[in-house]
Amino acid sequence: MASAVEQTDELVREYLIFRGFINTLKHFDADVKADKEKGFRVDKIVDQLQQFVQNYDLGSLRDYWGYLDRRLFSRLEDVYRPTVIKLKTSLFRYYLINSVQTSRLDKAQEFFQKQAAELQNQAEWKDWFTLPFLPNPEVNPAFATYFSRQWADFFLVSLHNFLSVLFQCMPVPTLLNFDAECQKISLLQEENELFRQKLFTMQVEMHRLRKEDEEECAHHKLPAYVSNMDRLGDSELAMIQSQRNASQFSQPRGSSFLSSLLSQSKKGPTRPPQSSGASPTQSGIVLVAKKEPTNNQGTKTKEIPTSTKEGKNVALSEHSVAQRQRRIQDHGKERKELLSKSASQVWEQSSERKAESPGSEVDPAMELHADLMQTKVSDAKAKPEQSFIVLSQEEYGEHHSSIVHCRVDCSGRRVASLDVDGVIKVWSFNPLMQTKASSISKSPLLSLEWATKRDRLLLLGSGVGTVRLYDTEAKKNLCEIGIDENMPRILSLACSPSGISFVCSAAALSLATQLDSTAPVTVEKGLNQVPGKLLLWDTKTMKQQLQFSLEPDPIAINCTAFNHNGNLLVTGAADGIIRLFDMQQHQCAMSWKAHDGEVYSVEFSYDENAVYSIGEDGKFIQWNIHKSGQKVYECFLPSDATGPFVLSGYSGYKQVQAPRGRLFAFDSEGSYMLTCSSAGGIIYKLNNEEKSLESCLALGGHRAPVVTVDWCTAMDCGTCLTASMDGKIKLTTLLAQKS
Repeated sequence: MASAVEQTDELVREYLIFRGFINTLKHFDADVKADKEKGFRVDKIVDQLQQFVQNYDLGSLRDYWGYLDRRLFSRLEDVYRPTVIKLKTSLFRYYLINSVQTSRLDKAQEFFQKQAAELQNQAEWKDWFTLPFLPNPEVNPAFATYFSRQWADFFLVSLHNFLSVLFQCMPVPTLLNFDAECQKISLLQEENELFRQKLFTMQVEMHRLRKEDEEECAHHKLPAYVSNMDRLGDSELAMIQSQRNASQFSQPRGSSFLSSLLSQSKKGPTRPPQSSGASPTQSGIVLVAKKEPTNNQGTKTKEIPTSTKEGKNVALSEHSVAQRQRRIQDHGKERKELLSKSASQVWEQSSERKAESPGSEVDPAMELHADLMQTKVSDAKAKPEQSFIVLSQEEYGEHHSSIVHCRVDCSGRRVASLDVDGVIKVWSFNPLMQTKASSISKSPLLSLEWATKRDRLLLLGSGVGTVRLYDTEAKKNLCEIGIDENMPRILSLACSPSGISFVCSAAALSLATQLDSTAPVTVEKGLNQVPGKLLLWDTKTMKQQLQFSLEPDPIAINCTAFNHNGNLLVTGAADGIIRLFDMQQHQCAMSWKAHDGEVYSVEFSYDENAVYSIGEDGKFIQWNIHKSGQKVYECFLPSDATGPFVLSGYSGYKQVQAPRGRLFAFDSEGSYMLTCSSAGGIIYKLNNEEKSLESCLALGGHRAPVVTVDWCTAMDCGTCLTASMDGKIKLTTLLAQKS
């Protein structure tokens, strides 16, 4: 740090000279010269303290230590305060020992006269008041240790180490970080150079191995005329084939076999016997290729009484048979890739095309290749393009009962999950899945929310009218506040993006609270309208600021959400009304009837020009917030996406859970939505132009209904969280496909 400070001072001095700030430069040099921190040079600070001790300058020693205490030591945590006190005591004892060793007893007596008021009540100094009056204090058992050279060296080293660690750990301004950045860049450059050398070595080794392989296989190299056969184009193959047909064949090429195979494929999916493991199509093609030269048995090039040119054509035709056989085998491999169509369908297409043009003579193998390529194109057109690629799916199984809430913090590093038994888990999933904190609540918990600032803090709403502030790193409750005894259910918590306040929704008891028991009570839709209140609290002081007005009647607020800057708050209530609050005026800006029944979940759109909601009526609706109550479009979602969620078991066991957590979440651009389902999350694409939802991807992976979801978009790869009634939480990492 000292070197970084020195370099920064030089850069600042150079900048001031460049700008012509001469007066500022003079003041800067004067301040640097009078710097008591010595540019954070630990050796200079220790030398300064030793100089005051050797000069018997007690006043300057006290003032300098007081400056260090105010400037540096006061910023430390309380756990380090005893260490600072011990160092101060040792420093004053070091001053006294030096005074006695140099026979300056007057300075020792002066020390006690000036420090008596401060030291007389401290037990560790009670025996030291006799030090100036002892004839030989260096042999006294109480002081002999302090007169040794080892003690003095130990004290100075301890002081030096303490200041060094302090300067390394203290926060520094951004300007001083350039030294660390330079070191990091230098380290990266060294690593790049090392990797470059490794790559060069690997390339040389690969080149050597390739050269050795070529030398080994040199005597097996094919003749030039055979190698050139692989380069014959389709036109040359067709010319050779026509010449061979004119000179050698008088019968049609395997037409009876191909027609019989086509007829069999139309009758049923019967397969010919296979000995080599090839597909039926491949076996048929190979038989055709092998049958063709049977008409030419016993006939060799030298026995044909034709011209030399015709003999060459026959030789080329024999090589073309082998070449064609290899090409047909390649076509068979391509056929294996076609999973959507069977062999019989491809043969039927081929036979239909032959029936349409009976007069044309077409090579069956080439015709089959065209069919295969056409099938590939049609399958590629029919198969919809995937919007996401599933990179991985992991499971967090530390809960043993149904999940209520599952939320990712603002940084995307940790997840907080809560189950119906009051068990809270805070865990990370990148790079490894690991539980960071765990807590069990004696009272039931109904709501959970991460604090925006200092994202190590959690807000927990209970079923007994209290809100707790939980520190996930210290693993303890910082405070607990009571809301209202008459409204004990804390249904929703939402922290402002600024972090200075949060809203709390409290509600009275109702019959719907029994929906989570094994014997649920049926509540008619829209009749679960219990009283409630919406409160604004200060996060720092944990004191209530105000209570929002809920019109027409005080009603239970089920869900709340802020916009990006905290100026707007949207709420969904048990009476089916969505209310939009102006957080600067702290009043309701607009409200409208949104659902037939309760509103379960609300969120702002990506551009914040609209609000999305899911209600008890099973509808997913987009609302225009610029025109109160104007519906952009609505869609019906499956019942397993909106709840109540039902988990059935043996002997008629049935567990019913009312919606509590977030029922839908958006990706980073607001184009896709994740919802609940009975077997896992489902991702829909929002088609605002067509005003509809398009199902894109089913994540799956669950054996119990998913009750709450979240979509973490803080990292490059989005991670979908789906939590179910069996306590399992799935993390599905997705990679977006750019269209």
